[in-house]
Amino acid sequence: MATIGLIGGMSWESTAVYYRLLNEGVRARQGGLHSADVLLHSVDFSPIAEMQATGDWAAAGAAMAASARRLERGGATCIVLATNTMHKLADDITQATNLPFLHLADVTAKAIRKTESRRPLLLATRFTMEQRFYRDRLGAFGVEPLVPDEAERAEVHRIIYEELCRGRVEPTSKARYLEVVGRAVREEGADGVILGCTEITLLVSQADFDIPVFDTTALHVDAALDFTAGMAEQAAA
Repeated sequence: MATIGLIGGMSWESTAVYYRLLNEGVRARQGGLHSADVLLHSVDFSPIAEMQATGDWAAAGAAMAASARRLERGGATCIVLATNTMHKLADDITQATNLPFLHLADVTAKAIRKTESRRPLLLATRFTMEQRFYRDRLGAFGVEPLVPDEAERAEVHRIIYEELCRGRVEPTSKARYLEVVGRAVREEGADGVILGCTEITLLVSQADFDIPVFDTTALHVDAALDFTAGMAEQAAA
């Protein structure tokens, strides 16, 4: 079995969801007592969050590269980065090792392209919503993501860092996310919702909306399992 090298901890709340879904996915596919072959490096999020806030992306990139190298030395056969925002530093990771890297924005864009949605609303950290690294990656696949207005972006971001990353799931915050999406649908023609921060899956899901929801955490896990299954098949051939 191929070994998934998982860079996690940003935050550990969503990394725990990754770990659970990876193992549930393997059990569903293979049955019995099968579970995922995962090598996890969970970083301390506090200094990483400070680097994000101060714009020290060079230091953050060095931390991601170091994590990837640790996983490669440990025997990982591919790298999965369990956070959307830090995909800003995907190049730092891919240049640090010889391992294949499964880019979350590519996975998300391919899932969107299988539906009729082309103008989904992107809910994410302020970095992911406002900077171009993620939106341009989606755009390369013909997806034109919308983002909330400035006040809504601030609130979406606050809820992620002050609540979800700390294990708090508040009904009032869920209601606020639903309001943000509802306005985008009514006023801007949003035809889908990207849960573009891995913690957001803790707060809302497809059950809350009448338009397609693209849960990046679940999509990334499924793609990782497909990818490693393909690697295992090639190795056995």
